[in-house]
Amino acid sequence: MADLSERIASFHALHESGCFILPNPWDAGSAKRLQSLGFRALASSSSAAAWTLGLKDHEITIEQILDHLERLCRATDLPVNADFESGFADDPSGVAANVRRALETGIAGLSIEDQAAPGELYPLNLAIERIQAARAAIDASGTGTVLVARTEAYLNNIKDVSFAIERMTAFAEAGADCLFAPGMTDPAEIVATVRAVAPKPVNVLIMNADMRVSDLAALGVRRVSVGGALAAAAWRGFDAAAAA
Repeated sequence: MADLSERIASFHALHESGCFILPNPWDAGSAKRLQSLGFRALASSSSAAAWTLGLKDHEITIEQILDHLERLCRATDLPVNADFESGFADDPSGVAANVRRALETGIAGLSIEDQAAPGELYPLNLAIERIQAARAAIDASGTGTVLVARTEAYLNNIKDVSFAIERMTAFAEAGADCLFAPGMTDPAEIVATVRAVAPKPVNVLIMNADMRVSDLAALGVRRVSVGGALAAAAWRGFDAAAAA
């Protein structure tokens, strides 16, 4: 098993140039299979993790997430980025405490959302304070774990690139290492985001069959993920086989 510090260092290196794919396993077995296919890093998906427990997205608890992250990190030598939803707390101190617990699972990266509840985002000032708290917790740990800040604006039908960029630039200034607005698909908006937060890297989520990694790389995107799509494909295959 690769040393955690080595995995974190290699994860940082992936963010420095080029574009890499960050596939999302849903259990230890899928993590091992993705490693064997040659991927260089993995990311958890809270929705995919919830489905394995018979839950819906956003129903998973922090204890279940921590157990899930430990299983993924034990299963692979690759760096693992944690989908840590909104930090499982509203207040910055609660986010910091939960981030400290997540760091103990062996993750190399961790993402924090600005979604207070489905259809509701935290006010910008509070969202910034939450990222600052996560940053402080990581810095105090001395791990160097990559901090990803997400705005869920597009997934909550606030499809306003200026709104999203305002949040992501604020999160970058608050200490986020990587920025992410899942649901953004328009090339011009993606380019505007990449330029606004530069030199910090941007993650883009594949949302449809027309999105290509090579095209996103040409736009300046540094990393590409698929969220719960791999797990959803596996469940669709399961349903079809069971029905047959």
